[in-house]
Amino acid sequence: MQNETGKIRRVLMKHARDAFVNQEKIDAEWRVFNYLGAPDFRQSCAQSDRLADILEELGCVIEWLPADLSVGIDSIYVRDNAVISDNGAVLCRMGKPARRPEPAALASGLEIAGIPVLGEIGGTGMVEGGDLVWLDGDVIAIADGYRTNAEGVRQLKALLGDAVSEIVTVPVPHRNGLGDVLHLMSFISPIAPDLALVYPRMMPVFFRKWLEARGISLVEVPDEEYDSMGCNVLAVAPRVAVMLEGNPVTRRRLEAAGVAVHCYDGSEISAKGCGGPTCLTRPLDRG
Repeated sequence: MQNETGKIRRVLMKHARDAFVNQEKIDAEWRVFNYLGAPDFRQSCAQSDRLADILEELGCVIEWLPADLSVGIDSIYVRDNAVISDNGAVLCRMGKPARRPEPAALASGLEIAGIPVLGEIGGTGMVEGGDLVWLDGDVIAIADGYRTNAEGVRQLKALLGDAVSEIVTVPVPHRNGLGDVLHLMSFISPIAPDLALVYPRMMPVFFRKWLEARGISLVEVPDEEYDSMGCNVLAVAPRVAVMLEGNPVTRRRLEAAGVAVHCYDGSEISAKGCGGPTCLTRPLDRG
């Protein structure tokens, strides 16, 4: 599990019908969770179905997280709630206060899926799953920003133990401030062990050089496709990726790099909540 690009055999997801529950819940919560607009419940459910179909067609077994009234509509973005290692899971402590109940709600799903929980981030520590990228098996790149802090990283390292040999901290920019959804994976999506999709304007120079020094080639997302989530791409296997429709330049650049790209309509479940296919999935088993 300590990689981002091996073939996904099992993946945890939460269907829109169980995260959004109904249109009334969406209408009551979308502003609280800083969505760009209110998702349409029926369309959201159809989009969850289609994304699941694509993943199953690509060989992924989906474990569905059940509905839980203790959490809000952001619970559809399951990646952020936990970090998964070969030894087990660490439950996160969310930097976004409205999402604080989510990791505890995820724990039952991990138990059902047979994933042991090593512990959880507590106190003043903060870690969100979208802020962490596994590289080379035991190396972690992790953000320093509004969603993940130094105390959270310290606790995470202690819980993961010898599963990690090196942690590289990557500062993320202020951009639109505390309420913005900005993770490390907002500007990098690994596609294969030697390939990553990046949005260069967000990247610290040292991090770009560090990736290139490790032999990782970079495909760049153009400015006009960043806000449409062109950089949020899920590797289902090396050079096999799932991305949102509506980013044709990025798609062509990936295909030119030898990537098989599969697109889905994420207008309701992704674009309005700023959570793409990596956010909507928590791989549990990669080959």
